[in-house]
Amino acid sequence: MRKIDADFLSRGLRCSGWLYLPDGAQKPPVIVMAHGMAAQKDFGLQSYAEYFVAKGMAAYVFDYRNFGASEGEPRNLVNPWRHLADWEAAITHVRGLTEVNPDRLALWGTSFSGGHVMVTAAKVKGIRAVVAQVPFVDGISSAMQFPLSYLVQGVFHGMKDVYSLIRKRTPHIVPAVAAPGVFALMNTPECMKGYLDLVPEDTTWKNEVPARITLMITSYRPVRYARRIPCPVLLVYAKQDSLIPYQAVEKMGRAIPRAELLGLAAGHFDVYTGKLFAQVVEKQADFFSRHLSWR
Repeated sequence: MRKIDADFLSRGLRCSGWLYLPDGAQKPPVIVMAHGMAAQKDFGLQSYAEYFVAKGMAAYVFDYRNFGASEGEPRNLVNPWRHLADWEAAITHVRGLTEVNPDRLALWGTSFSGGHVMVTAAKVKGIRAVVAQVPFVDGISSAMQFPLSYLVQGVFHGMKDVYSLIRKRTPHIVPAVAAPGVFALMNTPECMKGYLDLVPEDTTWKNEVPARITLMITSYRPVRYARRIPCPVLLVYAKQDSLIPYQAVEKMGRAIPRAELLGLAAGHFDVYTGKLFAQVVEKQADFFSRHLSWR
């Protein structure tokens, strides 16, 4: 396979992207991919992309603005509406690449981006298939996974960051992930090890995000777009997920006209490594092969 740097612009800022191509393939179908909450494209997405490419498909993996190798300040700014704009810009870019078939384009997202790909499929015409892995589907249901004291702390930190923004000061930051008892976007028992196991040893990534996302999260509800998604969707979800209640994913699956559901006896981060990764990525590749149907 070949891996090519293929950056694009979103709202005037450069977003970093990698295009993976199978050797010898002429205009293969392509899967556009990005990571979840506060993560970068080098946090394990290479393994998924390489597996899909080994099956004859191209993969395009990108970082959002303000993340990873992309431009933008402040760093690690989590904002679902900015991310959605980046998804649309990435799709436009990929459809203009001469190496792939723009008419056979699919989306792959995980965790927070699992919600993004479903919203994008509802809004952007011509998406052929979607895989949403351990997907964020409803900010309200995810918030209800946490105690009231956590939610109150979130509002405090969010308001403090908004105050910093108004005063044009350095953002007020909180950890993306932490151990239970320490405030972070993700701090359930499975989070610290599960998340940090995905982070490369030589990373420049910092475990910090502007806290304003805590004021936005409950208003982001991909479930509202479910009935508007025209293409086939594979929902891979974890029944022991401490961040995303599996019942919310099943509810969204029932609302999507052409959904397939794969429920796993696993936690949120278990799908990224080991035997479960091998099982899941094979199912995903088969789903893409069926619905991109280029052979």
